[in-house]
Amino acid sequence: MITVPSFLQLKQWPLAGWLGGALMMLLLLGPAPAAHAQTWMVSTTAQIKLGILDKYGQLGPYTANFIVHSEKTGKDYLLVKELAKGQTGVDVLFPTDPSDPEYFKAETGEAASAIPGRYTWECRVKGLKAVGGRFTIPEVANDVTIINK
Repeated sequence: MITVPSFLQLKQWPLAGWLGGALMMLLLLGPAPAAHAQTWMVSTTAQIKLGILDKYGQLGPYTANFIVHSEKTGKDYLLVKELAKGQTGVDVLFPTDPSDPEYFKAETGEAASAIPGRYTWECRVKGLKAVGGRFTIPEVANDVTIINK
């Protein structure tokens, strides 16, 4: 005669499954592992908002040609925005992320970057300077705090 241990008997499998599940729940609901010091990734980028507005909406559709000149590098960066009927103005950010289909770029295709320094800008409409000005992109820095416990 062959003796089968009691834990392998078929009628006791539901009890074994229930006990195994309960044990697993206790392990999952137990205390979480202790947190370790966190290392953060950080980035800071300065951007300037430039804009133009046909205050009384007299022009109708027009093309706004933004030109930004870096006094530090001597490079000019261009961005062309087409304004449709009913759209009287537009705001743009300088520099624009190069992944954006419409970004500020030099004649060589180089994307503008936030190099600290002084800049002048203008927006031309129908070949004439409509607005312009100057701005400074500040130096930026990142501080990282390590959190222990």
